[in-house]
Amino acid sequence: MSRLPDVLAYPPRGMSREEAARYIGVGTTKFDEMVSDRRMPRPKRVDGRVLWDRIAIDAAFSDLPSEAENKIDAILSRRRLGA
Repeated sequence: MSRLPDVLAYPPRGMSREEAARYIGVGTTKFDEMVSDRRMPRPKRVDGRVLWDRIAIDAAFSDLPSEAENKIDAILSRRRLGA
């Protein structure tokens, strides 16, 4: 039985290192540095795959300092939500 193509366009929940870096707009070297210094989350391991959770990346990205406050960061920030 063949599978029908997925007609929905959505970002995956689990992303490879390269996808996660591209998602936040940096190269893999900078992403590795951000994971190392805890600005970005550590990955999850699914069998032999190493994946980053898109939602955890969104929350970490919202916690990064910015030049001006914005409503999206206020909604998503774990600090402001008491997490």
